[in-house]
Amino acid sequence: MRDITGKRSFIAAASTLLAGAFVSTPALASDKSSRPNKLVIQVSDNDPGKWNLALNNAQNVIQDLGASTVALEIVVYGPGIGMLKLDSPVAARIAAALKGGMQVVACENTLKAQKLSRADMLPDIAYVPAGVVELMQKQQQGYAYIRP
Repeated sequence: MRDITGKRSFIAAASTLLAGAFVSTPALASDKSSRPNKLVIQVSDNDPGKWNLALNNAQNVIQDLGASTVALEIVVYGPGIGMLKLDSPVAARIAAALKGGMQVVACENTLKAQKLSRADMLPDIAYVPAGVVELMQKQQQGYAYIRP
C-alpha cells in the first residue's frame, strides 16, 4: 500500500499557496494608484539638462501609454532641489508639468540641509520626509525606477 497522505498534504499546501498568490494584499491595495504602469524618476542633479531629460522622459511615457494608465512621480533630493526653486532656469517647465497633473515631490531633509523653506519653492510641488525612502517605497510598491 502506498502512502498518499504526504502527497495530499503537499498538494493541499501548494494549492493554498498558489491561491494566495492571486489575492491582492493589503499593502498593494493601499497603493494610491490602481494604474498598471507605475514609474518613479529620481532627479538629484542641479542641472537644467538633466531636468529637461527627466521631464521629456515623463512626458514620453504619458504620451505613449496614456495619462489614465500611468502613475508617475518625480522624486527630488540633494542638489536637484535647486531646480524646484521659484527662480530656477526650468521653473516654468516644471510648473507647466505640475499644472498638467505630473507629481513632483521634494525631500524635506534636503530642504532643511540647504536652509530652504516651502516659500522658496514652486507652489504646486509635494513634499516627502526623505527622498531616498520615497524611492525605496515606490519600488516596493512595484514602480519602475529611472534616473536620467
